[in-house]
This record gives sequence, C-alpha cells and structure tokens, in this order.
Amino acid sequence: MKENYSYPLDYNWSKEEIVIVMELWQALEKVYESTMEVEDFKHSYQKFKKVVPSIGEEKKLGKEFEEIAGYSLYRVVQKAKSLTSGRLKM
Repeated sequence: MKENYSYPLDYNWSKEEIVIVMELWQALEKVYESTMEVEDFKHSYQKFKKVVPSIGEEKKLGKEFEEIAGYSLYRVVQKAKSLTSGRLKM
C-alpha cells in the first residue's frame, strides 16, 4: 500500500454519500490489513451500492482504488459473497 493517498470519490455526491463510500474504502483496507466480520463488510458494501448502483461505476472506482492502494474491491466482494459468517481476511 502506498502512503498518503486519496480515496476515489465523486464530489457531486452529498456529504452523506461521500461518508458511505469512504467507509467502504476503510472497510476494504481493514480486510487487507487485519480482519473484519463478513456481515460488517457486506453491510458497508450494501450501503455503497445505494450510492453507486452502476456496475460500471463500481468497477471504475474499484480499479482506481486498487491502483492507488493495491487492494481489490472485486476480490473482497467475491470472497465475502462466498461466506455467510465469520471473519474476512485477505
């Protein structure tokens, strides 16, 4: 992971929407850097999908985040979908 990077955000979003997307990026970091309850990650992802319902936009943001942080949203989401409970760790 690179130090001091900015999260990919759309500044046309409301403050609440920006907070929701930032919470997902923080959850993604937590999954890679330690562990997180699967249910907690899924909850963050569900809230994120209300802000970013488009698969294309999700892929674009996920790719931007992976380029700057090295963490894959796609891989974590796929792993989370395969689990019903427990802790998520990449």
